[in-house]
Amino acid sequence: MSSYDGWADDYDSIYAYVREDIPFYVQEASRSGGPVLELGCGTGRVTVPIAQSGIDIIGLDNSDAMLDRARTKAHALGAGHGSIDLQLGDMRDFSLGRTFPLVVIPFRGFLALLSVEDQIRCLTGIREHLELDGRLIFNIFVPDPQMLVEDEDEAFHLRDVTDPDTGRTSVVWQQTRVDTFNQVLSVRLIVDEIGREGAVAKRLYRDYQIRYAHRIEVLHLLERCGYEVVDLYGDFDYSPFDEDSGEMVWVAKPRDL
Repeated sequence: MSSYDGWADDYDSIYAYVREDIPFYVQEASRSGGPVLELGCGTGRVTVPIAQSGIDIIGLDNSDAMLDRARTKAHALGAGHGSIDLQLGDMRDFSLGRTFPLVVIPFRGFLALLSVEDQIRCLTGIREHLELDGRLIFNIFVPDPQMLVEDEDEAFHLRDVTDPDTGRTSVVWQQTRVDTFNQVLSVRLIVDEIGREGAVAKRLYRDYQIRYAHRIEVLHLLERCGYEVVDLYGDFDYSPFDEDSGEMVWVAKPRDL
């Protein structure tokens, strides 16, 4: 049982707006030639487009309910695409008995690791699954100092989202509790599903935790785990990272020991 099992029915609707990273990951997958290993693949938001580009991909996730959603999408693809192999597993402790030219962790999935020990276990395991000239690519957000001092009891409007399948509109609110000592954010999403009359027809609560990380912290973490940083982008358009960037897109490779 995973804490994300309860997200499966609503995840795609809530995060339907997250699209800008998909072309980036598809392009990097195509460059690698495949097969690709995706950790934290969830409902297949990135997995399926990579397969549609003709690249074979293995998706690992710790939520069987989320994987069921991904399997439904994979079965709907039909022939003429790359293969999709979806597996239940933990990114902190997995062994697939093979190596890959590319391992990806999209949409800040790396931040689901709530301790440095778990981060090290994950990065060490990934290194064992990378080819000698393989690449690890993952993206995380840049911590916003204002976020760390906001009133934790006040929910703010995150955005309105429209389900691409049903056309249903929902209003998403976010409430965040900050543990600055452990760098852990406890986040509650409040999702108001709007009915035909414009009133709230249903309200959902979805809770999760992530551990935010700073640039220098990640740099030292990668070096400690035997990686060399190849690139650090500030967005998915390959723009360089600078003081105005809101995203960190890391590209690393195993360091020669």
